[in-house]
Amino acid sequence: MGNSKSGALSKEILEELRLNTRFTEEELSTWYQSFLKECPSGRITRQEFQTIYSKFFPEADPKAYAQHVFRSFDANSDGTLDFKEYVIALHMTSACKTNQKLEWAFSLYDVDGNGSISKNEVLEIVTQAIFKMISPDDVKHLPEDENTPEKRAEKIWGFFGKKDDDKLTEKEFIEGTLANMEILRLIQFEPQKVKEKFKEKKP
Repeated sequence: MGNSKSGALSKEILEELRLNTRFTEEELSTWYQSFLKECPSGRITRQEFQTIYSKFFPEADPKAYAQHVFRSFDANSDGTLDFKEYVIALHMTSACKTNQKLEWAFSLYDVDGNGSISKNEVLEIVTQAIFKMISPDDVKHLPEDENTPEKRAEKIWGFFGKKDDDKLTEKEFIEGTLANMEILRLIQFEPQKVKEKFKEKKP
């Protein structure tokens, strides 16, 4: 996808990433050098991505979350991401605009990739990914109606007015969330300092 293994990021990819993310040219160039040291092939595997995410959040258990994030960006299901896909993944999960984030969030919750979300898929992501990213101390301070994965999933599904066996389309998901931003808080783990941690750790 335009990545170079010779040590330099192509001008086209660099410019595209600079324009479409909040990362600077200097940051991107530095990260690319680090990326090549860790992944000489120019591609990162699911396991490597998971390992890097673990460095971001040592106080949590980000394995399942990282796996689902990886799945949502591995469009061709080949089990790897190139540098461009990798940076976009980090951007989409931390600093992008609301509409972009919702498009990505839909793909995260659409576990089987069939173009719709079921209540079971919501519960799966909340249980396996979101709650494992929340520290036990923070869980203690959650409202009573969302302090377990089951309660949180039920609350999310209730906001959309769907029956247990209904499906949620991407259009319904995005429009419903934009109409009630409380849903956005519930459906995501918001890594507030992922950019700062990424800059400190570097891949």
